[in-house]
Amino acid sequence: MKLDLFYEFDAARPWTGPHPYGQRAREQKTYKEAFEQIILADRLGYNIVWCVEHHFRVGRSHMPCSEAVLGALSQVTKDIRLGFGVTLTPFGFVHPARVAEKVATVDLLSGGRVEWGIGRSTPMEQTAFGVDRATVLEQSFEATEIITGMWREERFSWDSPTFKFPARVVTPKPFQNPHPPAWMATATKSSAVLAGERGLGLLSFAIMQPMAALADLYAAYREASARAKPITDVINRRIGAYTLVHCADSAEEAEANGVWDNVDWWYQNLAEFTLEWEMPNLTKEEQDRIFPFLQSVKSGTSPIEQYKASDTLIIGSPEDCYNKMIKYVDLGVDNLLCYMQFGNLTNESIQKSLSLIAKEVMPEIEKYKTKKAAALEPAE
Repeated sequence: MKLDLFYEFDAARPWTGPHPYGQRAREQKTYKEAFEQIILADRLGYNIVWCVEHHFRVGRSHMPCSEAVLGALSQVTKDIRLGFGVTLTPFGFVHPARVAEKVATVDLLSGGRVEWGIGRSTPMEQTAFGVDRATVLEQSFEATEIITGMWREERFSWDSPTFKFPARVVTPKPFQNPHPPAWMATATKSSAVLAGERGLGLLSFAIMQPMAALADLYAAYREASARAKPITDVINRRIGAYTLVHCADSAEEAEANGVWDNVDWWYQNLAEFTLEWEMPNLTKEEQDRIFPFLQSVKSGTSPIEQYKASDTLIIGSPEDCYNKMIKYVDLGVDNLLCYMQFGNLTNESIQKSLSLIAKEVMPEIEKYKTKKAAALEPAE
């Protein structure tokens, strides 16, 4: 299992000052600090930095142009791979040629360090861009085939009931041959199966999920991946899981850093967004079942003990973080995407978290993997 980073570019409120100056100042701070953290992570040996593409997600995800961010990072980093996590591929969001162009350009600029994720986003973003929600999944897969065709063929054309493109030479071509590995963002078992069947890597949402549910999802994905009929030219069978991570010298120091207040911020933000835009017709009982801590968080009573008990919130000392991370190794996760810049955690505490994990946790995970692999080897 490799340790990756996951960036939304959070710009949590409250913003100080009148509009637009408070928003501008917060976003400038977020971008500056994120670059400092990622440059440090490159030196520390992290594997991939994944950057989202989201629109209109106020407070969270102030990064709608991941190609600009990743292009800039390609020039100030050396080894860390650069992940589009993800490009929104349904036709209403962007023309497939534009996706092909921007992903290939970052791959060229970085000397072949790109990982390419695809996704279809949420109803809030889909409706704003006029995306046909009834066919959004089919569009995403068709666009993926179109994009890889544009990379593969000198002159590419496409003619289907849903998309037409005259013969053109799409430039540039990717640095990697034949193209960057492709992944798909998923939140459900059914989507994971669809990704596996199409030869796409799995980018899964792990936060606050029971480990048994993740094990079931990953088993379904692997079974589907074994019978893959790929829609790209690179079969990718890796499993990625993303979750909140914060490491300090001790659990007490993590708490002093304000980590639980920031987990509350993340949880409330996710719950309220989901209930407003994705599940607006749920009953009060259904809402409480899906987000059982929302009312406690809103009332100022943080469910800290429940957070601590969750295997999918990796927070505390290096030993605490190691003990939770190896559970992902046991699940067969290939890439653990560490979401560290969340809420209003300080730049100093995030950089310390990056350093502690790289120096004290990564080596121990490698030892654990080696020991585990040796135990699985058949006796002579």
